[in-house]
Amino acid sequence: MVSAIVLLNIERDMINSVADQLAALEGISEVFSVAGQYDLVAVLRVPTNNALADLVTSRMLQVDGILDSETLIAFKTYSKHDLESMFSVGLE
Repeated sequence: MVSAIVLLNIERDMINSVADQLAALEGISEVFSVAGQYDLVAVLRVPTNNALADLVTSRMLQVDGILDSETLIAFKTYSKHDLESMFSVGLE
């Protein structure tokens, strides 16, 4: 499982619309509206690096209203929850 966090700057009047569209994409587990330098944060969980590349470049960034993005690829997850088993259900 490949996890990534995408930090997004959005056109001011399109934040809710973009968040809804992103949350509907397969591979995006959460979208957060945040305060600070960025408007939205998307959490991505996909099976492979190729799937991540496709999600970010072919599907996510085609959503109208996204002005800029920064993608952070996770090396290791530190959590009290067994996220790997939760998100791998049905992939076997």
